[in-house]
Amino acid sequence: MALHLLKLSVGTESVRELEDWVKLVLKSRNSRGEKAEQFHTTRMIPKRSAELLDGGSLYWVIKGQIAARQELAELRPYTDASGINRCQLVLVPKVVPVVPRRQRPFQGWRYLADHEKPADMTGGLSEMAQMPDELRKELRELGLL
Repeated sequence: MALHLLKLSVGTESVRELEDWVKLVLKSRNSRGEKAEQFHTTRMIPKRSAELLDGGSLYWVIKGQIAARQELAELRPYTDASGINRCQLVLVPKVVPVVPRRQRPFQGWRYLADHEKPADMTGGLSEMAQMPDELRKELRELGLL
């Protein structure tokens, strides 16, 4: 069964902004002649890598809500120039909006069990994904979504 990671997307205002950032990173790496891939570097190396790579995703918390996910493609542990162990979470560059769910702030990342993950916004929900994040959040707080 897949296992997922939960991580704060600090400074990101919306899912759309996250999508734009991913496109910018890929374009920038490509223009420098580097492999066009996206990764997020983290200090801690996940111990449960086999479960994470068995269909797992990185779920992004944006403005206090779990709002989007990206599939995990690879985990690359390495030691940086200062001798600190780190890990690159290599992500599939497609950002998938999910049904928003409130999430309190935390440091680092957390494991997210498969049965705890929010549903993707697909089918009829995909129209909701096109709404501005603030409107969607307000409607949810009012109990209308």
